[in-house]
Amino acid sequence: MFEFGRDVCGDLVNTERREWLVTNGLGGFASSTIAGTFTRRYHGLLFAPLQPPVERMLLVSKLDETAVYGGHIYPLHINRWAGGVIKPDGYHQLERFRLEGTIPVWTYAIADSLLEKRIWMEQGANTTYVQYHLLRATEPLELSAKALVNYRNAEVNTHADNWEMKIEEVENGLKVTAYQGAVSYYLFSDKASATPQHHWNRRFFLMKEANRGLDAIEDHLHAGDFEIVLEADEKVTFVFSTETNPILDGDTALKARKDYETSLIERAANSCSDPVYETITRQLILAADQFVVKRPLPGKPFGRSILAGYHWFNDWSRDSMVALPGLLLATGRTKTAREILHTYAYFINEGMLPNRFPDGSAQAEYHAVDATLWYFEALRAYVAAANDQSIIQELFPVLQDIIAWHQRGTRFNIHVDETDGLLYAGQQGHCLTWMNAKHNDWIITPRIGKPVEVNALWYNALCIMTQFALDLGYEQANYEELAYKAKAGFKHFWNEERGYCYDVIGRLGEDGQLYNDSSLRPNQLLAVSLPHSPLTPVQQRAVVDVCSRHLLTSHGLRSLAPNEPGYIGAYGGDAGQRASAYHQGTVWSWLMGPFVTAHLRVYQDPEQARSFLIPMLHHMADYGVGSVSDIFDGDPPFTPRGCIAKAWSVGELLRTCQETAVIDKMATKK
Repeated sequence: MFEFGRDVCGDLVNTERREWLVTNGLGGFASSTIAGTFTRRYHGLLFAPLQPPVERMLLVSKLDETAVYGGHIYPLHINRWAGGVIKPDGYHQLERFRLEGTIPVWTYAIADSLLEKRIWMEQGANTTYVQYHLLRATEPLELSAKALVNYRNAEVNTHADNWEMKIEEVENGLKVTAYQGAVSYYLFSDKASATPQHHWNRRFFLMKEANRGLDAIEDHLHAGDFEIVLEADEKVTFVFSTETNPILDGDTALKARKDYETSLIERAANSCSDPVYETITRQLILAADQFVVKRPLPGKPFGRSILAGYHWFNDWSRDSMVALPGLLLATGRTKTAREILHTYAYFINEGMLPNRFPDGSAQAEYHAVDATLWYFEALRAYVAAANDQSIIQELFPVLQDIIAWHQRGTRFNIHVDETDGLLYAGQQGHCLTWMNAKHNDWIITPRIGKPVEVNALWYNALCIMTQFALDLGYEQANYEELAYKAKAGFKHFWNEERGYCYDVIGRLGEDGQLYNDSSLRPNQLLAVSLPHSPLTPVQQRAVVDVCSRHLLTSHGLRSLAPNEPGYIGAYGGDAGQRASAYHQGTVWSWLMGPFVTAHLRVYQDPEQARSFLIPMLHHMADYGVGSVSDIFDGDPPFTPRGCIAKAWSVGELLRTCQETAVIDKMATKK
């Protein structure tokens, strides 16, 4: 599934729509298109987080390679320039592309020779490797490579003007210093000779950024030339790093990377084995690891976190807690899950987890009503998987404080309504649920009131607290009473006329009046999929059926039914157009997880439940190859959009693959 021949590699449209990604466990990454063209500002060979896992900076942009063989010149690179000119067209030499684990591998056919290229990163270091191996040749091949560099934040483009960087010759390569005070970095090679240069290559055109209505022109500095003559079966390795002495032996570094990935698969063997989808499962295990990063805390240098997605997301609490069971528990990494749960507990304030973690010196942003409630479910899942009762003892005071803050009221008018035991949340100008699209002062999907998924999570959290208190031998009556009241109050969500749940009850309208929002959205699925459901079995089945008929697509669930007012079936355009579609019909892949779990609960048919996952598995050969993208158009053919790799999308696919396999095995034994 992760190998392409000339049918794909010879078609620029196909090779540009597919992107590859390698990561280093610090928040750093390398990524581009299979073709080698830059279509995003997030494409490059070394994005290094200066304050892991954030403040990611583009340091090394790309290598523009050219081969001379049999007296003929063969460009292997490709660039698109402002005005649409494509020059050169090196993709014509691309014979094959495949993934080896997460490592992208290109094979170029140059007359009768074959040249193979691999790219990977060292785990735990801001170091990228690019290795070339002349697999087949009847005479020597001359390989030259122009090293293009930069020094800018991942979120902006470079317009060089008269910027002069300092390029110095060092042993085995070059040292680059963008300006006084900047972090220096290195361009090394184990064999190739290096010659410093200083020429700005101007006006690269970034097609994806243009489509998003953003700055689409970029400059990169040609910092040096590398040259080598390769004999048949010979290799050469380039190493780009912020380290002064990285390993230069490519085979040694490659073995370390492969050994690391093998260890991930072996660790997951007992918890995530599935002979039916073995190849896909292995790839998902490796994709899951790409989101797990270090986040040092004061006094705790070994803090861990989960990045929400690539290329532009940092760690978001909601996404991390949804993703954790799939990324870590389904893959046997309970120790890391424990570290993350403790790391996130450090940031709880006034009973809330931050929606977004701080980037550098910025402050954490506490404007998510559901993120903290997802924390309870992630903790419950961890305790069940690891059989670790000690963490309940350690974190129970934190959990008690969260419940207390919600009872008495916390930020943004988040509080328990004493009349029905449900959670109310909202304040004008703020988006607190996961449907949080906003453009300037325009709230696209206003949900002030009592959102259905928030209260499903609230009831689930209270049930979890009741069990935790019982496990610890503590007084549990208060939590049990709160859960009972919330379940009774949840009856108000049922829309008898339509046969499914209101999306928000007591919603504050633009006219200042309160009403119940009957829009058909997927949020109500959580009232079925979470371990503790406040709905009756008949209601659960009705919710699953209506969502499957009107919201289900091949790659996830629509955020709004097509027959509802305001539905938008295509996601794209400038920031305002994208925001308007984000939760108004756009398909979200992570929602396939709650849907499959809900379907299993209602129909108890693991084979049928697994059938919904098959198109998701096929999607992994497209867009972000080997991973799962964030969103898709609401209308067929459900074109992938957004970021190429999303933590909760990968996590929920892994979790449900494991869940359906386990239930299937249990049914077979019976």
